Amino acid sequence: MPSRTTLAFLSGVGTTLAGAGGVFALYRHFAGQQRAAASDLNSKLPVHSAWWRARVDKKGALLYVALGDSAAQGIGASNPARSYVGRLSAAIRHATHSSLRMVNLSVSGSTTWLCRKDQVPKLADYEPDIVTVAIGANDIIDFTAESFEKNIRAIYSALPSHAIVADLPAMWLPDRERKVAEANAIVRRVAGELGLIVAPLYDTTRRQGLVRTFRNSAGDLFHPNDRGYRVWASAFEPAVTARLTQLAADRT
Repeated sequence: MPSRTTLAFLSGVGTTLAGAGGVFALYRHFAGQQRAAASDLNSKLPVHSAWWRARVDKKGALLYVALGDSAAQGIGASNPARSYVGRLSAAIRHATHSSLRMVNLSVSGSTTWLCRKDQVPKLADYEPDIVTVAIGANDIIDFTAESFEKNIRAIYSALPSHAIVADLPAMWLPDRERKVAEANAIVRRVAGELGLIVAPLYDTTRRQGLVRTFRNSAGDLFHPNDRGYRVWASAFEPAVTARLTQLAADRT
C-alpha cells in the first residue's frame, strides 16, 4: 500500500497537472477569441475603406489629408468616425466652425515601405491645410533600422513643412518595446532634421498603463477601440490646434 507521503505527492502532481490543464484550456479559449476578433476586424477592412472613399470628393473650406495604416482607417473602432482621424476631423470642424474635406490615403496593413510606394505619390495631388502621418507599427515584427530610416526619410521629405507625424505607440512586450524605442529615435531625429512636428503617441499611450491599454484595445489586442482612439487623437490635438491657429493668422 502506498505511504501517506506517496499519496500526498501523487495528489500534488495530479492537482498541478489539473491546474496546468485548466490554464492551457483557458489559454486556448482566449486565443480562440482573439483569432475570432481579428477575423471580424479583417472583414471590416473594405467597409472602413469604402467609408473614407465616400468622403474624398466632398467639398470643404479646409483640406485634411491623413497617411497611415489600419489605425488611420479606424480598424477596431465601432465606426470610422470614432477613429483618431475621424475624431480629429470633427475637432477641426468644431474649432474652425468651417467645412472640411477629408482625404484619407491610409491603407490597412501598410508598412513604411508601402506608404512610401503607394500613399506618398498620391499626396502630390493635394494641397492640404492639415496633414497627419502615423506609420511604422507594421514594421516592428521584421524591423531593421536601416530600411526603416530610409523609408521614413523618403515619406517625411515629401510632406509639407506643417505636417504632423506621430511616433509609434507603446507595445508593452519587451522585444517590441526595444524595437519601438529604436524606431522612435529615428522618427524624432528625421522629423527634427526636416522641421516636422512630432505627435507624442508613444508617451500618450504609455501613460495609460497596461490595464487601461488592455481596456482601450479591440478584441484582437492590437488595434485600439473607441476609447483607445480617443487617446490617440489626444496625442495629435495640441499640434493640430497650433496648426489651425497658424492658418487663422495667415488668413487675417
